[in-house]
Amino acid sequence: MNLNKVFLVGRLTRDPETRALPSGKSVANFGLATDRYFVDKAGQKQQQTEFHNIVLFGRLAEIASQYLNKGSLVLIEGRIQTRSWQDTTGNKRYKTEVVADNIQMGPKPSFSQNVNHFSSTNWGS
Repeated sequence: MNLNKVFLVGRLTRDPETRALPSGKSVANFGLATDRYFVDKAGQKQQQTEFHNIVLFGRLAEIASQYLNKGSLVLIEGRIQTRSWQDTTGNKRYKTEVVADNIQMGPKPSFSQNVNHFSSTNWGS
C-alpha cells in the first residue's frame, strides 16, 4: 500500500499569489514556514524552521487569496508533488510542492491571543 499525505501547521511567509489557468480554474501559491523545537546534546533549546511551497486549486485558491496573508496561521492537508521542467539554458529544474486538498485557518491574531487553536470550518469541502 502507498500513501502520500501531508499535514502542516505553520505561518505564511508571503501573501498568496493567485492566477487563472487557461481552463479558467484558479491557482494560488504561497510559502509556509513550520518550526520544530528540540533540546540538543548540550541541553540547549533549539529551533529549526522548514519552508514549504504550497499550491491550491479552484475554490481553495480563491478562499486563500481572500482570507490569508503573510503571517496567517493555517493547517494544510494535502500531498507532496515534484514538478520538473527545463530552464532557458536547457538545465533540468525541479520543485517540490504540497498540493492542498483542505485548509483550516487559524484565528485572526487581533481577535485572540491564543494562536494554538484552529477554527472548526473545513474550507476544502
